[in-house]
Amino acid sequence: MIKKGDFVRISYTAKLEDETVIDSTDESIAKEHGVYEEGARYGDIVVVVGEGHVLKGLDEDLEGKEVGYRGSVEVPPEKAFGEYDEDNKEVISIAKFNEKPMPGQRVKVGEKTGIVEKVIGRRAVVDFNHPLAGKKIIFDYEIKELIENPKEKIKYLFLIYTGRELTPKIRAGKVTVEVPKDASINQFFLLGKYTVVDQIFRHMEDVKEVVFTEKFERPENGEKTEPEEPREGESGEKKSEKVNEEA
Repeated sequence: MIKKGDFVRISYTAKLEDETVIDSTDESIAKEHGVYEEGARYGDIVVVVGEGHVLKGLDEDLEGKEVGYRGSVEVPPEKAFGEYDEDNKEVISIAKFNEKPMPGQRVKVGEKTGIVEKVIGRRAVVDFNHPLAGKKIIFDYEIKELIENPKEKIKYLFLIYTGRELTPKIRAGKVTVEVPKDASINQFFLLGKYTVVDQIFRHMEDVKEVVFTEKFERPENGEKTEPEEPREGESGEKKSEKVNEEA
């Protein structure tokens, strides 16, 4: 049976009670229902059960199931995007925006992101609730595989937390990972690698040490060795994160 800490490969489609599809790991379904995102990674995802890689309600439902399970779970608002809070709105002067806000527009105010509900004169009412707050989310999902190979586990941890597909080497309790050349200017990778290390130690008792290495090759024609710019659109976003944030 699947338990907390297990690495499992799953696929899912998420929808509202009225059958409106809001997300899917299946690219064709996403396109069919108008929720396809250019540049997003589609296909089965790997999650660590209990680590919040998917919505809490789905995460909890994975426990106790077997590989090959196919079914649905209805996730209530409190285990999805939260209850709708009428007080989580603010009246903000339009002078604080770079351009005049319009109803329905997604805006960022300080560290918060919200939706402009309406504009009255020189003021805008911004709703900071998640767009899916108060909604029940229904997941149709399948558990396809239990990942047990240590290298595969670490590979997927890097993919989840840094967006990079890195292949580690493991020997006598020591994990060695070659750092990408652009890592020194990639804030997402720099922050994510510490989470990966924490997850490795939490879920892999045999690992005693994690080492990051950098390799530089002599450039041709005397060119300077400089870090590469991050690839366009690189954010490390996975489908398991997408449904937690934007859906």
